[in-house]
Amino acid sequence: MIEPDTIKLLRECDAGIKMGVSSIDDVLDYVHNDNFKQLLSTCKTEHEELKEEIQVLLDKYKDDGKEPNPVAKGMSWMKTNVKLTLHESDETIADLITDGCNMGVKSLNKYLNQYEAAEEKTKDITKRLINLEEKLAIDIRKYL
Repeated sequence: MIEPDTIKLLRECDAGIKMGVSSIDDVLDYVHNDNFKQLLSTCKTEHEELKEEIQVLLDKYKDDGKEPNPVAKGMSWMKTNVKLTLHESDETIADLITDGCNMGVKSLNKYLNQYEAAEEKTKDITKRLINLEEKLAIDIRKYL
């Protein structure tokens, strides 16, 4: 069962990265603090680098990856825009991004457990993605 679990885990990482990058893109122009903006930009770049690694593996398995759930993406976009309309601040953005990171960590750990037969290389990428999300949530606490 290694190959099916590997592909499924890669797909979930792919969707998670797309969701994370999209969320950062949604808020980046609203960030006032230069250090906060730099943290988000750096994290986005690191996500995109992992996306490239994932794409190589997906290509190896002749798989197209996975788009984020459209309902989840739409709800995230709506929540972001409503909160920013009501209170545009770095604190609001940090709150939104922290929530997204926490959801990503929870989901990725669930998939890591669910697809335990996945190749070690794919599990390693998943763990690195989880670490990126956890680190960002910690790094932006000072803006909450």
